[in-house]
Amino acid sequence: MRPLSDFPAADRRAVRVVLTDIDDTLTTDGLLPSASLRALEMLSEAGMLVIPVTGRPAGWCDHFARMWPVDAVVGENGALYLAYDKKLRTMRSGFAKTEAERRDDRRRLDVLRDTILAAVPGAGIASDQDYRIADLAVDFCEDVTPLPQDAIDRIVGLFHQAGATAKVSSIHVNGWFGDYDKLTMTRRCLHDVFNIDMDGENETIVFAGDSPNDAPMFSFFANSVGVANVRRFDVPAEPAWITENESADGFCELTEALLSARRPANNDDAPGG
Repeated sequence: MRPLSDFPAADRRAVRVVLTDIDDTLTTDGLLPSASLRALEMLSEAGMLVIPVTGRPAGWCDHFARMWPVDAVVGENGALYLAYDKKLRTMRSGFAKTEAERRDDRRRLDVLRDTILAAVPGAGIASDQDYRIADLAVDFCEDVTPLPQDAIDRIVGLFHQAGATAKVSSIHVNGWFGDYDKLTMTRRCLHDVFNIDMDGENETIVFAGDSPNDAPMFSFFANSVGVANVRRFDVPAEPAWITENESADGFCELTEALLSARRPANNDDAPGG
């Protein structure tokens, strides 16, 4: 991981899409500071598309899409996307699975929920579970006493034993049936809603994140950015760049780096210029 200050100005000026995780990337200690909302707003005002890519539930994503200064939201680790047209007042959506498939998955996840809670003392079900349509979120530190790594590994193992995909975020282990992830639904969202070929326009896109479930995004995007707290995790694929600051302060640092490269006084190609 190279320091964000070395991210060349010419490459920063080329960015037209900003993708970002939410928990511990836009937020700090579970709260969304006004500086993060303002950062999203400034990126949008500068003409960039802004899309949160999160493990948070569909119900929350509906709120984000409607009320935040963003162009779309990818939710539940790639189970869906939502894009709200504020002029037409219509919500466009895409799902990785059909409604019938999701109902069948929910029955299987309900059984797995009981298995995990019985096998891993101290684990909880995420407080936002009722707003989810596709996955099971097991809380290991948000609203429960933080669990040790071996307990988190046990939760992941139980998902895998049931044939489910499992991803670890900074607060939950999310499990679902299917091979989709944040990257697959981001590709579909960009193509369907914005007519952007993610593969062909890789270097015009930045992704910011902080935890293991962001690994597919870190691996794919040439200009992926980790906020500094990513160092706390053993992430399978590291981001290209890392901020000096953690969480929301790190995202604001990235925002300033992108915006400063567009200002006339900074039209040089020196790293960090």
